Amino acid sequence: MSHMTPTPLAGQAVLVTGAARRVGAAIARTLHAAGANVLLHYRNSDTEAFALARELERVRAGSAITLKADLLDFHQLAPLIEAAVAAFGRLDALVNNASTFYPTPVGSITAQDWDDLMGTNVKAPLFLAQAAAPALRKAGGLIINLVDIHGSRPLKRYPLYCTAKAALGMLTRSLARELAPQVRVNGIAPGPILWPDDAPDAKTKAKIISHTLLERQGTPDDVARTALFLAADAPYITGQVLVVDGGRSVGW
Repeated sequence: MSHMTPTPLAGQAVLVTGAARRVGAAIARTLHAAGANVLLHYRNSDTEAFALARELERVRAGSAITLKADLLDFHQLAPLIEAAVAAFGRLDALVNNASTFYPTPVGSITAQDWDDLMGTNVKAPLFLAQAAAPALRKAGGLIINLVDIHGSRPLKRYPLYCTAKAALGMLTRSLARELAPQVRVNGIAPGPILWPDDAPDAKTKAKIISHTLLERQGTPDDVARTALFLAADAPYITGQVLVVDGGRSVGW
């Protein structure tokens, strides 16, 4: 990377949804290390969110705040953005990381599944972006949406999740047009980074990894470094979804 300073995001305020665990926590840590003040959104992971905030506060006092909200509750979305802006007096970046992921094979899909998967993966990012747009325009900021390689290549037994992530990819490009020129909007599409809670067996994992050109699993830091690149080193990139999958989508 070509950072002119070790803290290219100094003084900026970044809201990361689903920041308490996994990839969201890695993104929060990385952007914080680059100087950003971070707003850590969580829904149920109170313990992890508070622990992460304490960790970051030990590094730099007054630089991390937790915000609790249920992103499936439409009425909590705009207030979440309002609280984020109020916390540091500005908002420079919104990272829509929070997501719901579980199988919905055809024949089992319910209206609740639709509301859940489309709600967290499409509806919440859209309305959070809409609420954040004035502050982001003022800051000349950006939005980063966490998409998925399965938004373009369907995963068997996950038709609804894949559809939601495909919609998020289009939302990313659409928002880039809507919010230009003041706000950049990009996406990151991870491949095999972390296994879900209902992880596949060792044989299936090995098969998936064998299809990556790099023949290894990625890490949350691979995604976090991409987020930092988009935030700090990519002023002329917007409307793009960067694939971070070790070549999985090429070696399918």
